[in-house]
Amino acid sequence: MKKIIILFTFLISISIVAQNQIKKIDSIVNSKLSDNDPGLFVGVVKSGNIIYEGYKGLANLQHNVKVDENSRSNIASTAKQFTALMILNLALEEKLSLEDDIRKYLPKLYPNVKEKIKIRHLLNHTSGVRDFYDLMSVQQEPWWRREGLDNDDAIELLEKQEDLAFTPGSRYMYSNSGYTLLTKIIEASSGEKFHDYSEKFLKNLGMKNTIFLKNYMQVIPNQALPYSDWGDGVWQQYPMITNLYGDGFLFTTLRDQLIFEQAIQNAKFNNNRLLIESQKAIANSEIKTYGFGLELEDRLNYKSVHHSGGTGSYHSQTIRFPEEKLTVFVMSTNSKLWSGQIADEIARLFLPRKEEVVAYDKELENVSNDITTSKIFGQYLSPENYLIRIEAKDEILTWRNGNNNPIELTKEKQNLYSISYNNKLKVGFFNNKMILFYPTGKSIVYSKISKEKVTIADLESYVGEYYSKELDVEFSVAYINEKLSISLHGWDEAKDLEVLNRNELLVFDYILKIERDQFNRVIGILLTTNRILNNKFIKKTNLKFQPKIETKGGSINVTTIGSKDDSSSQILLTKNYANGNEIWSKQFGGKSYDKASSILNTDDGYLIVGSTSSFGKGNYDMFVIKTDKNGKKIWQKTYGDFYNEYGFSADTTNNGYIIKGSIQSCTSNTDVVNRDCATNVWFVTIDKNGKELSNIVLEEI
Repeated sequence: MKKIIILFTFLISISIVAQNQIKKIDSIVNSKLSDNDPGLFVGVVKSGNIIYEGYKGLANLQHNVKVDENSRSNIASTAKQFTALMILNLALEEKLSLEDDIRKYLPKLYPNVKEKIKIRHLLNHTSGVRDFYDLMSVQQEPWWRREGLDNDDAIELLEKQEDLAFTPGSRYMYSNSGYTLLTKIIEASSGEKFHDYSEKFLKNLGMKNTIFLKNYMQVIPNQALPYSDWGDGVWQQYPMITNLYGDGFLFTTLRDQLIFEQAIQNAKFNNNRLLIESQKAIANSEIKTYGFGLELEDRLNYKSVHHSGGTGSYHSQTIRFPEEKLTVFVMSTNSKLWSGQIADEIARLFLPRKEEVVAYDKELENVSNDITTSKIFGQYLSPENYLIRIEAKDEILTWRNGNNNPIELTKEKQNLYSISYNNKLKVGFFNNKMILFYPTGKSIVYSKISKEKVTIADLESYVGEYYSKELDVEFSVAYINEKLSISLHGWDEAKDLEVLNRNELLVFDYILKIERDQFNRVIGILLTTNRILNNKFIKKTNLKFQPKIETKGGSINVTTIGSKDDSSSQILLTKNYANGNEIWSKQFGGKSYDKASSILNTDDGYLIVGSTSSFGKGNYDMFVIKTDKNGKKIWQKTYGDFYNEYGFSADTTNNGYIIKGSIQSCTSNTDVVNRDCATNVWFVTIDKNGKELSNIVLEEI
């Protein structure tokens, strides 16, 4: 009898605790919105049981319809776990392998990419496939403007991409494209249409009121509509006019989601291999922090499996704490709320506050004390080739990535700082590097790079039109009135370009990395923004060598001038005032054709690089002229043989110069009609007096 009384008392105490938690959840929910605001759905599953299921707000503001257990909302990217679950199920049934190259199912993708792009790379965002949403934004036609946009349209855009953002498996970059491609792999391996397969699959999970979007005009029974307040206090329905699915766009009820969470918590008890494996990292994967459509990093300092989603005004959050057998699920149609923050608040009600285990990388102890603060300013390159700027603003040190707002650094001791918004994140400075230290022991090393001097000639070399065949997008760069600007189709006006370094420009959140050829000419730009890296734009115009050198108060220019009857040409060297008026000029060449490509500034004069048919052994030979600072010729040399050799540019070496140009070779010296000729890049190394030291033939032009 005593045992029964004790057990009864224990059950009462549990009930009281549960009731207190429910009241606190109600208090959190009620503090977020009124009954007349767009809806909020909150559920909690503990130890396999639904202990909270709450609804507040309206599913339809126009008709004052309340949200309830029948209301369906779009959970956006939180749906990725279900697409991944179908892939895992097909793998367990041996209808596909996660190690399969995706081109087994999608043969039109990336024919030029030699590396395997595996299904598992799509699952955990390590494929290098760029995000099609961001690709469309660069086209100035974002997805939400494209009526009827569907998965086939997205894949058609991906099929035009000639390369990946990075080698598959080499890094993580969240990309919705991967999950759009997975829908086609599901169709190919199951032999069914995606919507037919997914509907049956979800019903087998007990989710009878959950469907992926098929057509935005289709009536979804009990759909909760999305609403945004654009800052004027007036609710407006967020337009959704696309037919996308797989990466998101899953309409579901709170009850269905809680049924699924119960199944997850009871998976081990029921020996459900599919659900058990779905909560783990992917086998053989290069990363362990993202798995089957789920993030696998700690949350609130507890081991956690979670994912968030946001599409327009729809958003959601799932957080699972497997060791505590606790799940919090939140979804909403209200843009003024954020599901993730609400889910964290509710989770804290069930989890004792746990301090983060702090274990910094031991390298933190070796932060240099003997570097002056002024010497740590400058630019640092991240492992992913992002440029980080350490600057001083009003005597406060700041960290800046791209066009993001500067982050203040708080000094802890000489050359050791903490991030202002999180003092557990430390930044240490060493000789020629900077390290970001996380309290978990993770660290990221940034290499210090010198800020290359950018000349007027460099600025002028950026000028031109650039085109992306993959996106069918063009932009132009101009240099007018000492300002560098960029114009892109769809923009109202040109925007100023900020020069971060000689090979890196910035406008808005677009990072533009300059591509150069073997002759140091600007031949293209790689555009990076958000979830797309290194989109190639080829330069169409103004592909020039270096014909000008800045001088104090003016410039030195080299060019080619023709004769009156066009029977010959000569090289003209001029010194000019800043306004372009000539100070002096010199001419070089012979009785035939002599052409200038570029000029190099040396300690004792100038090096002119070009080609000549007046001198040398062949039709055209590489031509180099050395002058003093007044343009007086010191020496001239030719390099080449029977066919055509051209000089384009030069770089200095310890002992002289490397002359960069091209060399021609042919199968016959006499049979001009039938012979085959090839032109290759040619580097000639010379000493300071022009004597040839060596030469090398490189790849074909």
